[in-house]
Order: sequence, then structure tokens, then C-alpha cells
Amino acid sequence: MKILLAPDKFRGSLDARQVCEAMTAGIRLVSESIEAISLPMADGGEGTLDLLLWYSGGRKISTQVYDPLGRIIEAEFGVSSDNKTAFIEMATASGLSLLKPEERNPLLTNTYGTGQLIKAAMALGVENIIMGIGGSATNDAGTGMAYALGWKFLDIGGQEIVPTGDNLSLIKNIIPSPLASQLPRFQVACDVTNPLYGKNGAAYIYAPQKGASERDVLQLDKGLKDFSQITGLPEGNFQTAGFGAAGGLGFGSVFFLNAQLQEGVKLLMDFCHFKDKLKGVDLIITGEGKIDQQTLQGKLINGITDEANKLNIPVAALCGTLSVSPQEMQQMGIIYAASILNHPQALAEALNNAYAGVRDTTFYLVNLLCRTYPN
Repeated sequence: MKILLAPDKFRGSLDARQVCEAMTAGIRLVSESIEAISLPMADGGEGTLDLLLWYSGGRKISTQVYDPLGRIIEAEFGVSSDNKTAFIEMATASGLSLLKPEERNPLLTNTYGTGQLIKAAMALGVENIIMGIGGSATNDAGTGMAYALGWKFLDIGGQEIVPTGDNLSLIKNIIPSPLASQLPRFQVACDVTNPLYGKNGAAYIYAPQKGASERDVLQLDKGLKDFSQITGLPEGNFQTAGFGAAGGLGFGSVFFLNAQLQEGVKLLMDFCHFKDKLKGVDLIITGEGKIDQQTLQGKLINGITDEANKLNIPVAALCGTLSVSPQEMQQMGIIYAASILNHPQALAEALNNAYAGVRDTTFYLVNLLCRTYPN
């Protein structure tokens, strides 16, 4: 029997690689002869870039950048073992987690530090940059990032502006960076579908959680729209899915970096050659901390089952909390799902026992299959 292990993290207890280790331990309790292939996965959010770095055998590099409010901090990015690809998570420089709740204000924050990370990666001569843009504290359409890379933004009088969310409407002229012709290839992991501006855009949907008041949202949305109108692009372009990600950084990545926006899980699956690993596989075991109605709309399990179903490979899923009906489970393309909790327990106990729970539940599943289908 050949089993492919492709779980996400169990948030708060095990990262995806540790889940694979626990699953493998459960399989070994059944038989040492079962071939288990570990392909830890992520949904495009937290953990995605760490896995990309792990798959590439790369290393992390630390550098000083500005945080969303312009304070100097240490941030990390990754470089593959062949030094051809850099991995950047914008939240390490421009993320909401870097600010205290009372400091959150998307009128004042910008993505300058993200641009500094890109510049540091480019200085190493990389050919590709893969960037995740979740968890931002900003609403500047990526202008701060571009400013760090040498782009200039001028007001109506020709004076240079340091771009932030509150002054996007003041920008009347954009001067490209000398680096614009020297950019590497950019792939941006983007898992939201919001347009740049409007009722479903960056400001209305995400700015409130970044500290914006109702009045601020109106100003930020107007700024995004006003800025878009001086880019020279057709108005319909700004309704492109993903342009509103990270306060408009989705758009800024395309406009300033000529980036390709991709679903994070598909980017990761391509990177680890997921399809190639399916040859001869009898079963895929995936999983995540919670399987519920939201999972039905999620990217990870759907991405796995889409590929598995093409080859008639059954998919089983393990989780901490299981809150779907049999019909919903079938809708996801899963033949079996189980919680790793074997008795009622408090959250702290469940988190502490997650490894044993994954190991034991994997054992029960695989042991049953081997006894039912011994050949």
C-alpha cells in the first residue's frame, strides 16, 4: 500500500510537517512495509512560505526594515538552496501583528518594509520571488512597497509624497523606478477575491479590522479609486479578483512588479509537484484543525480532492473538530473523516495531545483498510 500524507497545520498544536510525522508514526504501527509519502500542505495563509522554503531546502536571512509605522525592526525572508528563488511574507514587515491594537490605523501605515525585503532579495540576484500577502496592516495599494523600490509619487504641485493610506488621493503623477526593468519574476499567493475598491473592495471589507472608522473607510476607498485613475489602466481592471488583497497590495504587485496572482494552495501544490507524487497512490490522508462548513469553501481540501478524483484516489481527512454532515463530507470529495479527539477534553488538553491523537487515529484508519483489503 502507498499512502500520500498531505495535511495542513492543526493551528495552535502541530504544524503541517509535525502532522505528517504523527501520521507516519501511526502507519508504522500498522506495518513497516507501507510506503508513506509526506507532502505537508498549507492553504495559502500562515505557514505557506515556511513550507516553500522547506521544500526548496533553503535558508532564512534576517535584515532590518521599517514596520508599518516606520519603526526599524528585524524581519526575515527565505532563499532557496540554489539561490534562484526568494520567499517573502509581507506580514513580517507590514503585518497587523506588528502593531498594538491602539496603533492600528490604515491611514498612517504603509508597505515600505515589504519593498525593503524585496530589495534585499533582489540584491542577492534571485530570478524569482514568491510572496505571500496575507495579514497586512495597510491600505496603500502597494505604493509604500513601490516607494522603497525607487518609484516616486508627486502631488499636483510636483512635490514628492511619501505614500500612506491617507494621501493616495493627493498623488497626481507616478514616476517609475530605475529598477522597474530589472525585476525578477514575481508570483504572489493571494487567496481573496475582492476588487481594489467599492463596497466589496479592500477598504470596506478589510480596513475596519485594521483600525479604520467608518469615516476612515470612506477616505481610504476614495484614495484607492483616485489612485487607480492616474495609473492609466482601464477602469474595469480594478474589479479584478484579488486586487483588493492586503489593502490593495494585490493590485500593487501586478502594477508595480508585473506579478502573477495565484491561489496559495495551487502555488504550493505546483511547487512540491503534487500531481507527480500521485502515481501509484492508494490513499491520500489530509487534515486540518477544524472541518466545518467553511471548509467547503476552502482551497486546500478542495484542491487535493480535485486532483485525487481525476485518478480515482480516495481521500480521508483527520481533524480536531468535525462539524460536517455525511452529505457535506461527500460534497468535499472525502470518503472518510474523523476527529482525533477520543474523549471529551478541554482545549489545552486537546492541543497537548494532538500528536498522539493524529498518530492513533491514523493507525485506526490504516489498520482497518489493511485488514479489509489485505492485498
